[in-house]
Amino acid sequence: MSRRHAAEKREVLPDAKYGDRVVTKFMNNLMIDGKKSVAERIVYSALERVEGKLKRAPVEAFHEAIDNVKPSLEVRSRRVGGATYQVPVEVRPSRREALAIRWLITAAKNRNENTMEERLAGELLDAVNSRGSAVKKREDTHKMADANKAFSHYRW
Repeated sequence: MSRRHAAEKREVLPDAKYGDRVVTKFMNNLMIDGKKSVAERIVYSALERVEGKLKRAPVEAFHEAIDNVKPSLEVRSRRVGGATYQVPVEVRPSRREALAIRWLITAAKNRNENTMEERLAGELLDAVNSRGSAVKKREDTHKMADANKAFSHYRW
């Protein structure tokens, strides 16, 4: 990592179908070996399934799912005098979004449905209804931060 200056953030282009930057970020995160068309197909068909189940705009449901998974607090390791403390810190907005996307994809991959489209649609539906593995991950992160509240004075 360069010490001279931080790398500038590259802004992603909005996706073709919905014109949404977060959907593009989600697709890029899901993509394996540079196969973007495969990732696009998976995401779009999962969003169509969600639209069929919820009977409302798929991007709106997608954003609600991401908002339900976004963590507001997390713990960071901090070494003080030979001891390591888990210090709760607030999560900055860009990281919140990145964590939510990553957790949704990981939770979808660990599901038992047959195709990735079904898994992703199921996880998005669960996240909209505030249940499922990704939401549980957020709750666990918040519990961990709450349990280590006593060390919050080590914040830097």
